Amino acid sequence: MVKKKVKKAKKAKKIKKTKKIKAKSSIKIVEKKTLSPGQDEKPEIKKIKKQPTEKKIYNLKDFVVYPKHGVGKIIAIEKANIGQIDIQFYKIFVEKEKLTLTVPINQQSKLRPIATINQINKCVSILKTKPKIKRTMWSRRAQEYDQKINSGKIYELAEVVKDLNKNTDIIADQSYSERQLFEKAYERLKSEFEAVLKISTEEVQKKMDKALGRNKIQESLE
Repeated sequence: MVKKKVKKAKKAKKIKKTKKIKAKSSIKIVEKKTLSPGQDEKPEIKKIKKQPTEKKIYNLKDFVVYPKHGVGKIIAIEKANIGQIDIQFYKIFVEKEKLTLTVPINQQSKLRPIATINQINKCVSILKTKPKIKRTMWSRRAQEYDQKINSGKIYELAEVVKDLNKNTDIIADQSYSERQLFEKAYERLKSEFEAVLKISTEEVQKKMDKALGRNKIQESLE
């Protein structure tokens, strides 16, 4: 009887050991499975790396928008050899600032084509809406307006013009910094209107001022 009990105890130990081995092997299998999704991430990383090299082809005399400087015209497409590498780039003349920019074709992510007629019409409708009144500190609002102006996004530019518009040319109604930001946004938007609509500066100004309600104030003063 004693011998039988010893044999049963030994068998029980063996069963426990086999269970432990199986448990360990199953853990290894799980670990292998968790490692496999990491291999699928490599193609995604490659795609992200390729994105900056994608380029849009602009032609000579095309109008483009460079966020920090506004509307410019491509006056030349040139090549240069820098460090034994051939680089092709655009020369863009920004008339409002009398500035010539050199932008490599493979680093043109900041450039965008000028707006469409539909986008211009939407900007006009934005100018007609009531300005948003914000009660935050002027320094914070000024920073937000400046970021919108330099974003290169035409709708954000139109919003700044609309929000800072006072429907008057009386200097006392605006602080110096307010007037500066308004004029900067107004001129940027006006230059894009000119390039898209292909009309004179005076006509563009009348169109914008009408949408802003500035013409009514001027007529009443006259």
